[in-house]
Amino acid sequence: MAKGASSDSSGCGGIYSVSVEQQDKKAAMCPGVPAAGKGEAADPPGPSLALPPPERETWTRQMDFIMSCVGFAVGLGNVWRFPYLCYKNGGGVFLIPYLLIALIGGIPIFFLEISLGQFMKAGSINVWNIAPLFKGLGFASMVIVFYCNTYYIMVLAWGFYYLVKSFAATLPWATCGNPWNSDECVEIFRHEDCANGTATGNLTCDELSDKRSPVIEFWENKVLRLSGGLELPGEINWEVTLCLLACWVLVYFCVWKGVKSTGKIVYFTATFPYVVLIILLIRGVMLPGAQDGIIYYLKPDWSKLASPQVWIDAGTQIFFSYAIGLGALTALGSYNRFNNNCYKDAIILALINSGTSFFSGFVVFSILGFMAAEQGVDISKVAESGPGLAFIAYPRAVTLMPVAPLWAALFFFMLLLLGLDSQFVGVEGFITGILDFFPATYTFRFQREIIVAVSCAVCFFLEGPPSLGTTLLWQAFWECIAVGWVYGADRFMDDIACMIGYRPSLWMKWCWMFLTPLICLGVFLFNVAYYKPLIYNNSYVYPWWGEAIGWGFALSSMLCVPLTALYKLIRAKGTLAERWHHLTQPIWGLHHLEYKVPESEFGVLTTLTPASDGGSKAVILESVM
Repeated sequence: MAKGASSDSSGCGGIYSVSVEQQDKKAAMCPGVPAAGKGEAADPPGPSLALPPPERETWTRQMDFIMSCVGFAVGLGNVWRFPYLCYKNGGGVFLIPYLLIALIGGIPIFFLEISLGQFMKAGSINVWNIAPLFKGLGFASMVIVFYCNTYYIMVLAWGFYYLVKSFAATLPWATCGNPWNSDECVEIFRHEDCANGTATGNLTCDELSDKRSPVIEFWENKVLRLSGGLELPGEINWEVTLCLLACWVLVYFCVWKGVKSTGKIVYFTATFPYVVLIILLIRGVMLPGAQDGIIYYLKPDWSKLASPQVWIDAGTQIFFSYAIGLGALTALGSYNRFNNNCYKDAIILALINSGTSFFSGFVVFSILGFMAAEQGVDISKVAESGPGLAFIAYPRAVTLMPVAPLWAALFFFMLLLLGLDSQFVGVEGFITGILDFFPATYTFRFQREIIVAVSCAVCFFLEGPPSLGTTLLWQAFWECIAVGWVYGADRFMDDIACMIGYRPSLWMKWCWMFLTPLICLGVFLFNVAYYKPLIYNNSYVYPWWGEAIGWGFALSSMLCVPLTALYKLIRAKGTLAERWHHLTQPIWGLHHLEYKVPESEFGVLTTLTPASDGGSKAVILESVM
């Protein structure tokens, strides 16, 4: 990949044009790059042996990139998982491990992936030409993002289904007596009425404790149509299937034309959820019990800091909510202009991500506090995480509000938008990896549109498993090893300086080399050591073979790294030391020498050729194989 600042790029491993005005600045930052007007008049030794690859698409404006990253990284996990983890793990105390891991793990890897994509101008697979022995990281990220694309959209289908059902005078999950309800369904039960041992009619509180809420029955019997166990396939819910199809059609038309269309759509899908969150917060704090809910959310429990589970939850939440290890951030960064200040972008995006998580907690727990007050129970009885919050706790809360369909529609519309932009950016990352895998000369008409259509169709029919947090920690660990130790942290810091005009903080270098790998390894080992079998609804324990299948899916991505490295070492020629040396040297592209800049001076071998840019002189930096 060419090393130098650029106002434009012409492809993967391609050519970067630097204006005369920019060149003097870059000459000071990048040793070996001549100042403007010095060296560009030399006669080239010969013609290039390969034609430049086709021009790589770039964002129309830089804000498109920012909004796409916000849309992708800020998703359902920020709204439905972080607030619950904060409450569960000691309230405000949870912010200590959360922020610590964000500083030494989340932000450095977030910045590494974006800057690596911008520097290499490639997707999740070809970006690891920077250290070919670790190209398995690219295949692993493709596997992970494929799994994410297939299961994450199922949540959107459920949200879409609830949104459609919200447009009714009476919400279908608010009442019993529907075809999906059982005889155990009870609509209203207030625990404070149990003071005398009788709650409603002739039923005692003990008898009512075995009854079921219409909200739960709508979720389990109508939407999920749960079977008796994993070994018993349930029936297909055709209404939800149509919602799933509609979601995939939306995703297809969001990404089929590339980042220039995606960058426009995210202006709405990434910003409107904040409008809804503010509306829901204003409504929530006006409800009785909201203050108690917020206190529960923030009340510190210092003893929790000694629990390993708190640190595991903080680590997995950071890596999942920052969308690390999926390859999508690399793909988004690859569409940046070469001299974009990705360092500043990464810091801003990390602050937006964590800030949204913290803000969402006030929205969620103000409503849960109201719900607990209405039912006369402790908030621990209504606090939920994940689908339990989105499809049980919140739907139950809105049934207690005036004008319930309005608040239900607003919430599920926000849920749909939060997930939709994360989904289509995830698909964009997957498609970018596939397209970059094709040879630059191998293109056909409507190539992108056809590949996107095939990918969406395959994902529609192959709904997959949720990804494990352990796979993201594994991925981040090896990314640090590949860049920090094999390619070289100092070398990559120089590359970033060539792009943005200055070296990032030394903190990034220390994190890539020492702190981030250690925190990834530590949380990974804690995850394995404290692993507990999966249990659904505190009652159903998944069979051993079901968990084995889940771990098989996890290993299908994790093993990509060592197996690809082993395969490359076996296929290479020479002694083991020669093979290692060969496989750890970057592959920069297909352009050949015209002017050589020694590796000792510049960090990598590059070419400099004179060119004309709109009538004014410019220097072209060509990458060399």
